[in-house]
Amino acid sequence: MLYPLTFQPIFKERVWGGRNLERLYRKPLPAGAPIGESWEIADRPEGVSVIANGPLAGRDLRWLMEHHANDMLGGSKPRGDGRFPLLIKILDAQDKLSLQVHPPATVAPHLGGEPKTEMWFITDAAPGAELYVGLKNGVTFPEFERKVRDGSVADCFHRVPVRAGDAMFLPSGRVHAIGAGLVLFEVQQNSDTTYRVFDWNRTGLDGQPRELHVEQSLASIDFNDFEPSLVRGIYSPNPKLSVRFLVDDPRFMVNGCKVRRRERFYLSSSLAQILGVVSGRLRVSANQQEVELTPGGFVLLPACLGRAALTTEEKVEYLHIEVPSGPGAAPAGAAPR
Repeated sequence: MLYPLTFQPIFKERVWGGRNLERLYRKPLPAGAPIGESWEIADRPEGVSVIANGPLAGRDLRWLMEHHANDMLGGSKPRGDGRFPLLIKILDAQDKLSLQVHPPATVAPHLGGEPKTEMWFITDAAPGAELYVGLKNGVTFPEFERKVRDGSVADCFHRVPVRAGDAMFLPSGRVHAIGAGLVLFEVQQNSDTTYRVFDWNRTGLDGQPRELHVEQSLASIDFNDFEPSLVRGIYSPNPKLSVRFLVDDPRFMVNGCKVRRRERFYLSSSLAQILGVVSGRLRVSANQQEVELTPGGFVLLPACLGRAALTTEEKVEYLHIEVPSGPGAAPAGAAPR
């Protein structure tokens, strides 16, 4: 009974957000609010994706995982609590995010949080935009802790200039922040635990300073993680379907794909798959159901489909995400960005 599934986006108001998801992807944002996140595929207590297409429209991902988990996942592994193992977002950072970290799996249970490994794919970047990722060479724990206390901890972060098409992998424990003027696709473990180290002395949407989590952050940061690089993969020379390997991790696999116009080809897998369109239009059909994806659109292909047909009428770039049989996030509490 399953087929290619699209979902209604879940919009999250953030102090650092903007309106670019409306401009770039025609998302129906609520009027006047700074929207920082669009949760495209989510199975969280604070947000569950509702199916937008086909006979199951109106049902949600929680229902699918409760009643059709085997058909949905095949060889892919759910979270320890049975939830869908990934969380897929689009982020619009018109201001800098907090300097932050996600706890590693070895630390998270002791802190009451969830581990989170993630990756970013930049889709739009203002001139001079940058990421804060990892530590500068030689930064020590005592130096970092001292600068947290005196408000200059941003000096400890490695800064990476970025443009559209760049990608960054962020294992749990890597300190990071998204700089201002960036829109990106985020693929991550199903977790929303974030520990803030520093928030630029700003107030939240309620006019009050946002909570910091200094002790949890110091316990979570990998202090041997110096000056990481962007993902180095380049596209293969195949003129029909060019592939760029981005992430091959036990928690998820991500490839960038470019397909020339007027092509038809097939995806086959015993795992759950997700496609997210960066540019162009992509038609996806299986089990007598077809969806057309435009930029900023995502589709979940249940493992039971076996094979799905992809068709392009114009040149298309998309991310291909596989949910492997590796570890998912352990269930626990969460803290907001």
